[in-house]
Amino acid sequence: TRIDVTVTAGGRRLISVSDNGCGMGRDDAMLAPERQATSKLRTADDLAHIGTMGFRGEALPSIASVSRFLLRTRRAEDEAGTELEIQGGRLVDVRDCGAPPGTTVEVRDLFCNVPARRKFLRAYATEEAHVRSVFAVNALAHPSIGFTLTSDGRETYRLAPAATLADRVRDLFGDEFLETLTPVEAAAGEISVTGFFERPGLSAPTRHAQYVFVNGRPATAACIAAALRDACPRAAGDSRPAAVIFITLPPSGVDVNVHPAKREVRFRDNRAVRDLLTTAVRKAIAAPTPALSERAPAPAASAPEPLQECTSPEPTASATAAAAPAAPTAAPTAAPSLANTPATKSAALRAEPPTPAPVAVEFAIEPDSPRSRPWQWFRYLAQSASGYLLVETDAGIVTINPDAARERVVYERLMDAVEASATSQALLIPETVQLGPMDFARVNASLGTLRAMGFQLEEFGRDTFKVEAVPQLTGSIPPAALLATIARDLADGGTRRGGARWREELVAKSVARAFAGASRTLTAEGATKLVEDLCRCRMPYVCPRGRPVMIFTSTRELDRKFARI
Repeated sequence: TRIDVTVTAGGRRLISVSDNGCGMGRDDAMLAPERQATSKLRTADDLAHIGTMGFRGEALPSIASVSRFLLRTRRAEDEAGTELEIQGGRLVDVRDCGAPPGTTVEVRDLFCNVPARRKFLRAYATEEAHVRSVFAVNALAHPSIGFTLTSDGRETYRLAPAATLADRVRDLFGDEFLETLTPVEAAAGEISVTGFFERPGLSAPTRHAQYVFVNGRPATAACIAAALRDACPRAAGDSRPAAVIFITLPPSGVDVNVHPAKREVRFRDNRAVRDLLTTAVRKAIAAPTPALSERAPAPAASAPEPLQECTSPEPTASATAAAAPAAPTAAPTAAPSLANTPATKSAALRAEPPTPAPVAVEFAIEPDSPRSRPWQWFRYLAQSASGYLLVETDAGIVTINPDAARERVVYERLMDAVEASATSQALLIPETVQLGPMDFARVNASLGTLRAMGFQLEEFGRDTFKVEAVPQLTGSIPPAALLATIARDLADGGTRRGGARWREELVAKSVARAFAGASRTLTAEGATKLVEDLCRCRMPYVCPRGRPVMIFTSTRELDRKFARI
């Protein structure tokens, strides 16, 4: 009913796991560190009906062979317990000991006799994050058991026993994550599915993990992943929805020995499991959800209009608008307009009010300017229903993807902010952002870079940051979404050392990507401002991820296609 885990120095110096279970007698304790030892099998038929949670028989002796290993155990009916000491795979001593009922395994000085392996261990914080991830998965799998995790003398988790699954999810990941989930429950024959699935449109940006348990064991299978994809399709680039799914079926219907670490299983009837899981998830996400007004609102940051508040250096080029009297049918606008333009004429033919007339902007290019302009002047024409911007220039027509353009603008401003003094925007109320253990470790390792870009944040308890300010140009993007995107990209980017600024570039790309779709619909003034900002970029033609920002069609090509040459 209780499992206590203690680690020191990220597990390098000590990993201790204690339980209050039935314990072992001396004979079983002596056999436990032997290779191929198992307590699961009494007869050959038991191979097809494995219901315990243990791992393969090679695991314990493999651990004991590269550490200073101690096994202490006692059964309730025994007067004394048994203690085994193994160093580097060699049994040193077996002795009686005083111990409460249960078993304790201590692993000290990991890889003490294999220095070549020890040097491949990561930093203490990274290894500790791995420990927390494994701890969280197992604690989630068994909410009826109480768990504690102590790291370097500091209690990180204390999870009460006999908890419901919802309570355990809340204790591990917080109320915000739990509120995005909807219950999942279905049964067919001897197979049942229970748990939670993320509601569409209520995504928790810091949690996109999918936890799947088969007969209480953390595991997955190809049919499970396929079922979750079928039940909740997602667009390209979207994060997969979070899930906590328990699949229960007779032990004879699942093979747990497919994967060496038992992370993958094989079902006797894949179709039955897949169909039931797909049906259960679809039914859950189709159920009515609470009105947003009934949900506690999150503290709102000061939300300037995206990009409108971005302060950029005054351009060396002079921007002048070509002004002309507005058409009689056009409503007065602050921006100058061009009379008798196609946009104005088409607006007059429609019943709805006309859109603002296009604006022409000229750029005087300085000979010594390090940033060559893609055109000498441009005139914003319109935004299509699909969101693309249509711009006329001195050399032809340009179609611009505004999302990619925003990414380029934000990326270059963030990179410039690293070298200059970044401008921060203080939040009205500081926000707390909880991340997964590994994501927290990655972001924590990049705090210097984030602060150089205008973030003001600090560690605030278990896997949580307190965010007091964000870069001014990020606008209304929630800090949780920014940090989650940064953490995911840091994970994908690995630990590359190929350049002095690789971390700054990676973080800047992450923030730019989170900011890309901040505002799908642009006013004429906003679109013109975006195009102006893009013109001042060093590389306005592609976004930081390598996607094209614009497609250019020259006037000569248009003339040729329309046979005007």
